[in-house]
Amino acid sequence: MTGQRLEKGMVQIYTGNGKGKTTASIGLAIRAVGHGFRVYMIQFMKGGIDYGELLYVENCPNFEIKQFGRPGFVDKKNPAKIDIDFARQALEFSFKIIKSGEYNIVILDEINVALEWGLIDIDDVIGLIKGKPDEVELVLTGRYAPKEIVELGDYVTEMVEVKHPYSKDISARKGIEY
Repeated sequence: MTGQRLEKGMVQIYTGNGKGKTTASIGLAIRAVGHGFRVYMIQFMKGGIDYGELLYVENCPNFEIKQFGRPGFVDKKNPAKIDIDFARQALEFSFKIIKSGEYNIVILDEINVALEWGLIDIDDVIGLIKGKPDEVELVLTGRYAPKEIVELGDYVTEMVEVKHPYSKDISARKGIEY
């Protein structure tokens, strides 16, 4: 790890049905990069869409993002084999990045959804959290954070949806929702 070091990395969880979980983790990443920290975001169940964060980090030193997924939605009731494979690759890659010693903060975006939908095993994620090096801050985002994961968190924030344009059939807007 180059540059700044965290004395004590903690576990942060952003969950709930409200908007802003990924956005909050990116805000944390930008703050950290501003102080010389290195950040890696691993996106579960996302791929093939030009999310604004991907475009931003192309020119942002010390902030990397890798997606594991395909365009479109995963079928919760009957996930395709490719979706399960992508999620398991993302988890395996997460272990590697966390243990590499190269990053101060690692964000596992939408990992809670991958857990809820049975794409990855909770025991593996618990092992990942418990085995993280002390100097790494770990952030897990996504709806449906299981209680076992919440219990391991140092910071747990639940985003609550009060009102959302989606309920009025307004589609996601470039630069706002993606």
